[in-house]
Amino acid sequence: MRDVVKMTVRMEPTKEQVSIWIENFVPKKDLFFVEEKDLDSLVEYLCEVLVVPGGEFFKHPSYKQIQLVNSYMYWNISSKAQFVIVAKPDWITNLPEQKKRDIVNIQYKMNRGLILPLSLFASASSIPQEYIVEENDKKFFVIQRSIWNRLSYQIKERAILAYAQQWDDWFGIDFPEQTPIHIKKYANKFPMESGSNCLSATLFAITEQDWIIDEWVHPNTFLNGLERANFSLINDVIKKGDIITWVNQNGVIKHAAYHIDNNLFFNKNGQTFFNPWKITDLNKLNEEWYQYKMKVYRKM
Repeated sequence: MRDVVKMTVRMEPTKEQVSIWIENFVPKKDLFFVEEKDLDSLVEYLCEVLVVPGGEFFKHPSYKQIQLVNSYMYWNISSKAQFVIVAKPDWITNLPEQKKRDIVNIQYKMNRGLILPLSLFASASSIPQEYIVEENDKKFFVIQRSIWNRLSYQIKERAILAYAQQWDDWFGIDFPEQTPIHIKKYANKFPMESGSNCLSATLFAITEQDWIIDEWVHPNTFLNGLERANFSLINDVIKKGDIITWVNQNGVIKHAAYHIDNNLFFNKNGQTFFNPWKITDLNKLNEEWYQYKMKVYRKM
């Protein structure tokens, strides 16, 4: 392959995207992850909520919505979480102050999402102390819908932009001239909604179906898509239009990207709206997914 000049570009979400992020980042229903013993201390305050056993919660279609999964970061939640309290936003605001502090501290210990460093917020004085947890001289804001609504737009905007850059850097490679038109439409841009992941981005690249890019595609669906598009596993050096996947020791695909040409790829890391579709190179991809085995698919 010939060497090409790679121009780094900085991405930024639009004002409209930031506004949508702010509105959707904190779900409209509060979830509190607790142990059974925690319920005993809250028993007199549980008449207006749902208390869902953990095993039932994580299988329940209502609670598997992508934005709930991303915001509360289900994949990080402690295995000690035996129950989930599902509540309206005003439930926590009506608890006695000490009960608020107790349940907020429990959420921190459960390692759920929506817990941000207090340093991301321009005016910490606007955040009630009972929503702040301190550990090892660091302070964290445990966010719930009611308190999020009370913050000014400017404070939320600054915080969410800083937080977004913890998920993914805002730098990509300017797309090469030979990039297909349908990919140029999305390259080095942020999505409006959660859901799109590496697998949907890759299937979009080979099918040119815009609606697919917003889907949350899982590995077997992805493999079915490759088969229907006449892509087959090969043992060869990569060429223009190939798809590279990274698989674990059980053969499960953990990541995929579409090869535009000259070791430049159309890629998306993660399924949040903080992860942009971007042009990246093979070296960067291998750095990020080095622990997995690389497999190449080509259209036959």
